[in-house]
Amino acid sequence: MTELRIMRGREWSRPVRPARREVLSALPELEEGRPPLLFVPGFGHGAWAFAEHWLGHAASRGFPAYAVSLRGHGGSEPAPEATLRAYAHDVVQVAASLPRQAVLVGHGAGALVVAHALARYPARGAVLVAPVFGGWGVLGAALRRNPAGTLPAVFGGPLRLNRAQLFSRELPEEEARRHVGRLGRAGRRAQWALLGEPQAEPAVGSPPVLVLGSPDDRVVPASTLTRVARRYGSAPLLFPGMGHDLMLDARWAEPIDAILDWLEKEPAAAH
Repeated sequence: MTELRIMRGREWSRPVRPARREVLSALPELEEGRPPLLFVPGFGHGAWAFAEHWLGHAASRGFPAYAVSLRGHGGSEPAPEATLRAYAHDVVQVAASLPRQAVLVGHGAGALVVAHALARYPARGAVLVAPVFGGWGVLGAALRRNPAGTLPAVFGGPLRLNRAQLFSRELPEEEARRHVGRLGRAGRRAQWALLGEPQAEPAVGSPPVLVLGSPDDRVVPASTLTRVARRYGSAPLLFPGMGHDLMLDARWAEPIDAILDWLEKEPAAAH
């Protein structure tokens, strides 16, 4: 049966403005034909957040690994008025440039960006890490735990996450301060979009989706992890004792090894 895709008139009449994007990579020593992984950081983070540990680790296990800095983040072109749609465009454009059909791995609000990109790019699979899908529940939790850093974002200012929200106590203080000091800010229009929990269209081709996070995350409640995983017909894979930034926390190797193990066992994503 031929699938009928609706032409998105807005994307033709009002295309997303091109932007220079930073893409970091780590490639395996031997090419084994495995699908490339494209890591998408959350708001305020850049590709550096994955280059710290996960890119090299994925490459050491035979997976070509890439990380993109969304426009306005990391080394990409400044974009203070960027929208969620523009971020999804960035992901689709980079994924389409890779040598093979990619697995998209999104963290935080980057997981929401990946969910939107899946409606436009036929990914081999997807992984949603500590997904921030928006809504008033997530905002309420952020306001309770970090009111000074969260309230300005409601009015168009920067969202400032703190050390307690992002990392466990196991991470050395000096390392935590270094990571927090690198955080930038997302476009205010993209931040505002999170208040409405914007729903993504169905994914092209129904790729397998893994959801993982920590029940001790101070940004994403455990109930949100369960709700997002149910949306994709599964249960979340949990890593107790870790903070929101699983890729930078003290036990960073555990989640990425679990992701790579899943990819090796999931036929649709591994081949």
